[in-house]
Amino acid sequence: MTVALLQIENLHTYYGRVQALKGIHLEVEEGEIATLIGANGAGKTTTLRTISGLIRPREGKITFGGQDISSLPAHRIVGAGISHAPEGRQVFSTLTVTENLNMGAYSLGGDKEAIEDNRRRVFSLFPRLEERKHQLGGTLSGGEQQMLSIGRALMARPRLLMLDEPSLGLAPLLVKAIFDTVREINARGVTVLLVEQNARAALKIAHRGYVLETGKVVLSGPAGELLRDERVRKAYLGEQ
Repeated sequence: MTVALLQIENLHTYYGRVQALKGIHLEVEEGEIATLIGANGAGKTTTLRTISGLIRPREGKITFGGQDISSLPAHRIVGAGISHAPEGRQVFSTLTVTENLNMGAYSLGGDKEAIEDNRRRVFSLFPRLEERKHQLGGTLSGGEQQMLSIGRALMARPRLLMLDEPSLGLAPLLVKAIFDTVREINARGVTVLLVEQNARAALKIAHRGYVLETGKVVLSGPAGELLRDERVRKAYLGEQ
């Protein structure tokens, strides 16, 4: 029996006294794209923030590559192989594109050869970033900032890339380009956990999906099945 790359068991997370996650269970297999869908406030971002160590769970267990990471600090979780491109891009506006990318490689400990190799990989995915490598992050368009956020997360050479709302605020043509890139990243051997408001687009590229409502997983299964599920179609795909 193979063990999933990421396993979450009975996860409970709080903001102060407010419980955001209520006993979540989920798995992400190595090599797949898994997606979390649900309304605003369902707990999708909190799930990613808890996995990446930005919030401590009050109860439950997170296992990655067979290692319990539930109590590790965030920088150790990056070192273990998990990178997180947060909601809202959060690029460093006063740093250049290259400097932003280098910030994502701090876990490599100044290995210049590895950092340059990783930068080349990012530029092969996002040629636009190479064209803009001396430009300040704050002067990039929204789509370019999203590319930079994803590229920065890839600089640590993660086994698992977590993306939080990568299509938010982008024009339809750019949304398609971002989803094509997520597919390409996965084809290059990176497992992806995707949080996305655009449920239809997410389920179309994912292998597996989880539906969150008020901090609980209420539906899960192969992404194709969820796309055809009547409850999902009514609640999240805008179909009557």
